[in-house]
Amino acid sequence: MQDNKLYVGNLCYSTKKEEVHELFAGHGEVHNVDMIEGKGFGFVEMVNLSAAETAKEALNGVEFKGRVIKVDKAQPPRKRPDKGGFQPRAR
Repeated sequence: MQDNKLYVGNLCYSTKKEEVHELFAGHGEVHNVDMIEGKGFGFVEMVNLSAAETAKEALNGVEFKGRVIKVDKAQPPRKRPDKGGFQPRAR
């Protein structure tokens, strides 16, 4: 996982990618923004570690569009346990 990728949570569900980009651009150069539509969170990739640390320190716990957002270093996705869906019967 890249150290310059940040998790952004507790966003208003109507928040647009461009709005998040603009918010983070005030704290360093943004490489990419990925929003998880309708879930209230996304990921911001800054161009380098320094910009990511600056943005994290500046934006974690601030109010954005009426909600206090959480900004933290992105973690790799957790492996989900197999829930035992359809399994063809052995013959």
